Amino acid sequence: MLNRRTLRIKAMQAIYAYMQAEGSDYLLALDQIGEDFAPDLNAMEVQDRKLLEGQKQIATLLFKEWYEKRQFDAEDADKEIVDAVNRAVVSYQNQTRKDLRYYHDQMLVAVERIYDHYLANLQLLNVLTDLVQEEEEKRSNRFTEATGPDVKQFLRNQLVQRILNNKSYQQHIIRRNISWGSDVSEIRQVYKSVIKQDEVFLAYLQNPSPSLTDDFELIKHIYKNIIFKEKTLQSLFEEQDLNWAENKAIVKSLVNKTLKMFGEEAEGNAEEVTLLDLSPNWEDDKAFFEELYKQTLQEDEKYEAMIAASVQNWDVERVALLDKIILKMALCEMHIFRSIPVKVTINEYIEISKLYSTPKSKQFINGVLDKMAQELVTKGDIRKSGRGLIDNK
Repeated sequence: MLNRRTLRIKAMQAIYAYMQAEGSDYLLALDQIGEDFAPDLNAMEVQDRKLLEGQKQIATLLFKEWYEKRQFDAEDADKEIVDAVNRAVVSYQNQTRKDLRYYHDQMLVAVERIYDHYLANLQLLNVLTDLVQEEEEKRSNRFTEATGPDVKQFLRNQLVQRILNNKSYQQHIIRRNISWGSDVSEIRQVYKSVIKQDEVFLAYLQNPSPSLTDDFELIKHIYKNIIFKEKTLQSLFEEQDLNWAENKAIVKSLVNKTLKMFGEEAEGNAEEVTLLDLSPNWEDDKAFFEELYKQTLQEDEKYEAMIAASVQNWDVERVALLDKIILKMALCEMHIFRSIPVKVTINEYIEISKLYSTPKSKQFINGVLDKMAQELVTKGDIRKSGRGLIDNK
């Protein structure tokens, strides 16, 4: 199921995307200044190109000053220059606010999409049932004897029926508008060329009266060895989700737990079983990674200064952007989430650096965070409570 490391990763990806966009916003603001002092080719009067170029350079310097200090000295500047800089500042601020919200929303969508994949994978049972029924209709309308295995047995699979007739499943599918649409053609191809040729599936069809355990084992086999492995389906999932490689394990876990829930554990009340949530405490987890995203960016300058002071003999500008993001997120988490032990935070971000940053990042981040955490705890800048007090030194 979804865990907080995955949420940290999603927040890290959103922060990285925002910072890339913020850099683009800065360049767009400079372009706007350039356009403000570009010669008007349609003007009837002769343009003083040297004057315009000089005004552009001064306005550019003033905007860069504002960008670094969030203020600029306009005492000796012409009104045209000051107005151009102010327009660039307003444009930059408006765009970065939009980007901040956009990547926050995209972060939530990325997580919610995991749940949609979970539902869509359950709905594959519905698609397979429809394909079997379609095949049976064609078989019954043939004038000659049909060849191939008799797949009607699949329609009586108790586990499949329990899931498809479940109220919670049906409501979730409708509410979230889950549908395979035109992608059914790929599933049909896998059904014909893989599932119908599968030895376990064929053996199941030969069983005159399969038990619930037999039904469960078949569906478990189909998901484990076909749906989550077959190349055509994996390519389809990757097209639907660029992060399928990292989301696959979560979807697989949710599906497996659901099969067990509707299998041996659901005794006569399968219709009333409630589908799993993304995590056991989704509202708390959602609040956690939203706050982590917002506060890391809000306190960016503060954490940048803290990192610069900590990495002596090392130019902070030379630190990889992703490493800086990881360090800033860790500092943010140490400060605002009092129930999370410092050691847990450090270990989590070391693990994330192994997956997403450079080969040497693990040692660098471990050393910097360990040093900073000790200093901050000693100063009293990090205060933990409850579970956060465990292993806090």
